Amino acid sequence: MTHQVHAFEPPERFVAGTVGPPGERTFFLQARGGGRLVSVALEKVQVSLLAEKLEELLTEAQRRFGVELPEAPASLGDNDPLETPVDEEFRVGTLGLAFDADTATVVIEAIAVGEAEAEIELGESEEDEADDVEPDEDLDRLRVRLTPEATREFIERARRVVNAGRPPCPLCGQPLDPAGHLCPRHNGYHR
Repeated sequence: MTHQVHAFEPPERFVAGTVGPPGERTFFLQARGGGRLVSVALEKVQVSLLAEKLEELLTEAQRRFGVELPEAPASLGDNDPLETPVDEEFRVGTLGLAFDADTATVVIEAIAVGEAEAEIELGESEEDEADDVEPDEDLDRLRVRLTPEATREFIERARRVVNAGRPPCPLCGQPLDPAGHLCPRHNGYHR
């Protein structure tokens, strides 16, 4: 089976966004460019870690290569919703980051969940795993190349998207539903 590489170098737009109400949101990375629109689904924690690791990557690029880093954008920047239709190309299993010193760009690669990862999620056995080819070789991927400025804008939006969910309980930190929740700090009483 052939795999697809959706490359946007650079994209016209690359954002993290969600579909659905708080508590039931599905997170997406969406890239647009050259008349194409690609959306890939991922977990909230992956979006949060991506923003955190991109920040670390920019800091390291500045330290090692002397790259001029822009300040965090003062305005909200791109706050538009995801473009429709939001058709999931694949679910992200692995995220890869790199800094290309020759072009002073950040490379983000989102790789689809592999069969071995899907079996683990489903609770199936992992027989003959040694016979598998390199797991990432035959998987779909989304590759995006961003300038440091575009990376900063992506980081800021990703953080806003992650923080826009349900507010945390002040006692236990778990998300509060509109009807409250069973707080472990109150011995299971509604909060």
